[in-house]
Amino acid sequence: MTSRPEQPHPPSDSAALDEAPAAGRTHSPSHARERARGGVAAWLRETAVIVVSALVLSLLIKTFLVQAFFIPSQSMEDTLLVGDRVLVTKLAPGPLDVHRGDVVVFKDPGGWLPPADETPQPAWRAALTEALTFVGLLPQDSGEHLIKRVIGLPGDTVECCDAQGRLLVNGVPLDEPYVADGAVPSEVEFTTTVPEGGLWVMGDNRQNSQDSRFKQGAPGGGSVPVDNVVGVAFVTLWPLDRVQLLRNPGATFAEVD
Repeated sequence: MTSRPEQPHPPSDSAALDEAPAAGRTHSPSHARERARGGVAAWLRETAVIVVSALVLSLLIKTFLVQAFFIPSQSMEDTLLVGDRVLVTKLAPGPLDVHRGDVVVFKDPGGWLPPADETPQPAWRAALTEALTFVGLLPQDSGEHLIKRVIGLPGDTVECCDAQGRLLVNGVPLDEPYVADGAVPSEVEFTTTVPEGGLWVMGDNRQNSQDSRFKQGAPGGGSVPVDNVVGVAFVTLWPLDRVQLLRNPGATFAEVD
């Protein structure tokens, strides 16, 4: 008896499908639309994460590190001009100390600023401005804040003036290079001792600055509570032709004890 050779089995349907070249497959239009929608959704999710992260980071920076402010008046000319934007470090007072000569932004202790003359604007614009200012993407306007230079620290005696018309701090006359051209150190005579927890502040444009000299009848004798200080201005950020570091004039107060 002779055996018959086995005949090869035809490939199964599944094997035939497995062996079909991938290049031969086609996708329906609905499948392509689903893939496109998935790509758009992924892009939107990534964009939302980036925007939210940026807003949170900006808010944290504004709250703990730096904040931008807008200069609304002439009281700090020629150091700062109307329309300048400055950055303020919030590390002083705090981890860092406030020094004589620093330019500080502080909250109105009460009665230093005139009533705000607010120009009406659309509700949506006011809400947007407030939101962007809150997170730090827009500079804080004057609002309830002022900016001046620190002349006296707690315990200092500040007076005007010696025979040459200079301010004195603890009996030491000051040569003040930051005072505006044409201005005198003070047209008002005074003698004061800065109380504990206070700062004596004056504008660089002395004849156009409502500062500590004119608030001596107020609580604190014209001094600003240190607790009201937002921070120390360290750079002019805008406009671009005004970008500069706001350096402390240390030599002016070097001999003051």
